[in-house]
Amino acid sequence: MLFGLDGVEIGLIIVAFCLFGGILSGFPVAFAIGGAGAISFGIIAALDSSGILVHQAIDRSSEAFQGLVNTGVRPETISIFRYPDLPRIAQPVFDQGWQVAMDRNVSFIVNRMNERVLAGASIETLLAVLMFVLMGITLERSKIANDLLTTMARVFGPLPGGLAVSVVAVGAFLAASTGIVGATVVTMGLLSLPTMLRNGYSPQLSTGVIAASGTLGQIIPPSIVIVLLGTLAGDLYSTAQENRAQLAGCSDALTYLGEPAVVSVGTLFQAALLPGILLAFLYAAYAFGYALFNPSKAPAVQLGTASGEPITRGESLTWFVGAPLALIGGALMLAQLGMVGSQNVQISSFTNASETASLRTNVDDECKAAMIDLHGQEAWDAAVAEQAEIDAVTGDQGMQRRSEEEIAQALEEKVANAAPVGTGIATIAIMLALVLTTARGVAPSANQLPIAVGLLGVALMLLVDVLFISPLSSNGATWLMLAAPAAITLYGCRHALMRLARNELIRVVFPPLVLIVAVLGSILGGITNPTPAAALGAAGALMLAAYRRLHDEQRSGKVIIWSTFSLIIMLLVGINFDLRINNESVSVESWLAFLVAYGAYLFTLFGLLFSCWTLFRSSILTPVVRETAKVTSMVFTILIGSQLLNLVVISFGGEHYIQQFLQSFDSEYRVFLIVMLVLFVLGFVLDFLEIIYIVIPIVGPVIYGGTFDPSWVTIMIAVNLQTSFLTPPFGFALFYLRGVAPKEVTTGHIYRGVFPFVLIQVLGLAILWYFPAIVTIVPDLIPN
Repeated sequence: MLFGLDGVEIGLIIVAFCLFGGILSGFPVAFAIGGAGAISFGIIAALDSSGILVHQAIDRSSEAFQGLVNTGVRPETISIFRYPDLPRIAQPVFDQGWQVAMDRNVSFIVNRMNERVLAGASIETLLAVLMFVLMGITLERSKIANDLLTTMARVFGPLPGGLAVSVVAVGAFLAASTGIVGATVVTMGLLSLPTMLRNGYSPQLSTGVIAASGTLGQIIPPSIVIVLLGTLAGDLYSTAQENRAQLAGCSDALTYLGEPAVVSVGTLFQAALLPGILLAFLYAAYAFGYALFNPSKAPAVQLGTASGEPITRGESLTWFVGAPLALIGGALMLAQLGMVGSQNVQISSFTNASETASLRTNVDDECKAAMIDLHGQEAWDAAVAEQAEIDAVTGDQGMQRRSEEEIAQALEEKVANAAPVGTGIATIAIMLALVLTTARGVAPSANQLPIAVGLLGVALMLLVDVLFISPLSSNGATWLMLAAPAAITLYGCRHALMRLARNELIRVVFPPLVLIVAVLGSILGGITNPTPAAALGAAGALMLAAYRRLHDEQRSGKVIIWSTFSLIIMLLVGINFDLRINNESVSVESWLAFLVAYGAYLFTLFGLLFSCWTLFRSSILTPVVRETAKVTSMVFTILIGSQLLNLVVISFGGEHYIQQFLQSFDSEYRVFLIVMLVLFVLGFVLDFLEIIYIVIPIVGPVIYGGTFDPSWVTIMIAVNLQTSFLTPPFGFALFYLRGVAPKEVTTGHIYRGVFPFVLIQVLGLAILWYFPAIVTIVPDLIPN
């Protein structure tokens, strides 16, 4: 052995040196990774051919090994780390020669490029990266951050450390709307850093809060990091749990776990919501606390007053706090009482169509023992009782077709038990009521009759739903009965929107907020997956940017406004009506709905094309598309290069060697802690993309193969990767900020400024470690 090290260990060191050397060489990272893989393979192959690299493998033909297997130890769990005293044999690191390894690598890299880049199952999810990048860059070019920073500074400025708190608020807002760290840090550095320094803020606090707030886009959905991690986590978790189930003696993961071994990007978006808010709160709390103890370095600043009427504290509490809490809390209370809920009355034609026991019980003794050990005897006994009850109902025939009398009786029971108010109508009513009550609060001296009329219309909508609309009512009849109350409500909402448009805070925040709610709401609510939602976000960002441009040119943007309304109509019709006109029998109602939806679609498409033309003639669309192509190409090129580097590590046994080392620890908490520490250290020198595509595939089979919730594991990794943007010397947020900071702000100021926020990141990780429910509660509450 060279230097007393195993040949595989030396190979890993060579790969690491080549990777870091390639990154530090100045070549583009996307190409340096692939080049590092090719160079390291050549060096390892040359050393292996000359007999310098020797791997000390366990002698599986020895009596000691066979005796260990005879005691019941599985051969695949035996490693040199768990059993260092077993006899060993010397063998080359390429067991069949480097030529065979190279042939395999070339074949594998072509297959993986096809699977993960060109035409694989994950390509649809990866398309969301393109759409989210386009959405983010478009919103950044539409100067939304300028308005947000100015408005938030006026709101929070009079507080101690208010400018720093406003930067955190804008950072969180931009994270939810753009998700691009570089654009956010540069924009806030250009706009807010000079203002903060001019008003006496410490350079350390100013740079630290800007850099940290800019990285919130890595964790707050829609996050590109989570999209990329999600595509890997799904495959790693599924494969790891299948292997775990087979080691336990069960046929598959569904049998062993009692649930599918699946984790989706939508679920990860749900899981990341509260951790992102937690980090933003910790940043703001630090800025506020810093100002209290150092008032001279973070003074309160009055930057002028926002436009709009003066509002008393009592009115603010009533209409901006009390009314929303009453509306949302009342709806939740009514849902608990069964007054608001689903009105679905679909009846299956078969008995036991969806009834299954919580666990599969028709398994062999080995799998049964493993499942009892995992779930507990109580859960197993409950599943046995459930299966016996199902068998008693269906007998030996399994599912049977129900008679017409049984279907009619089941339908009658569902109609009788249906909630008086449907979930959809209740949601629309709450949203309209919130618009009306907010408008009442922002203009207390205005004529309140239109607002009262609108609220009356909301009440009439709910009353009509309770008295006249039943679960058996057709969609067309429902719309006709709700038309009059909806018209009354829209009359009030029209006046409400005109008032809201005159309020500076709402005028700035409302348009991007609607876009965020549309994109994230559809994902977090389980309505659609991230790719269509990202396409909706990209289209909405283009239309919003075009409207902003037309406003700057003092031209009418009514085409875009009406296109937005036509998009809403198209979505509502598509959700509530059956638009399949190619069926044998199509009702008049479906034809009318199709024509309305198709007309709305054409007008929306016209509005989108008009928006693109507006941005193109203003020389905005071309740089946006160019920048989107650059970022997306970089991501996919790094993906290809990292696959090559991974295959090199796999070819000489490096991946298996690392996994055996991690599996030698008995505590999976300790294993995960080691992985998190390694990722934290690597964050000092590697970008998040390299860590995702190089490190996670190697350690993923271990950390996703235990009892941890995969969403919690993935979000912990994402928060850890967010820290890599802040850690010197290669934190990207530091480079972005250094490039736009004034001359009086030194690199030392930036490094000292981000240090407390790195500690806050570690604190956030510790909180998520000890309170994993922060991550898992939203996916548990919201169906996906």
